[in-house]
Amino acid sequence: MSTRLEQLHKLLAMTPTDPFLTYGIALEHKKAAELPQAVEWLDKTIGLDASYCYAYYQKGQVLEQLGDADAARRTYRLGIAAAGEAGDAHAQGELQGALDMLD
Repeated sequence: MSTRLEQLHKLLAMTPTDPFLTYGIALEHKKAAELPQAVEWLDKTIGLDASYCYAYYQKGQVLEQLGDADAARRTYRLGIAAAGEAGDAHAQGELQGALDMLD
């Protein structure tokens, strides 16, 4: 386990409902090409905060890397809806762009 990942896990132990930390852990797993773990942690992030729009984007990207385009599309669509509800037009646009690239 990387030092950064260890540090994030220690911080998460102190604040286990912090979506920023779970998102950081997910990105560390993605960076290490540990894609199933990245999806797991992105799901945890979304579970903690359904409006954490970039978790949907990253999850879609990882699902694409895993070869599951249908799941990536579903994830992008959920993210687009979440971004719309959150009023985050920038995230909504990025998610739509990612979805458009798959279609």
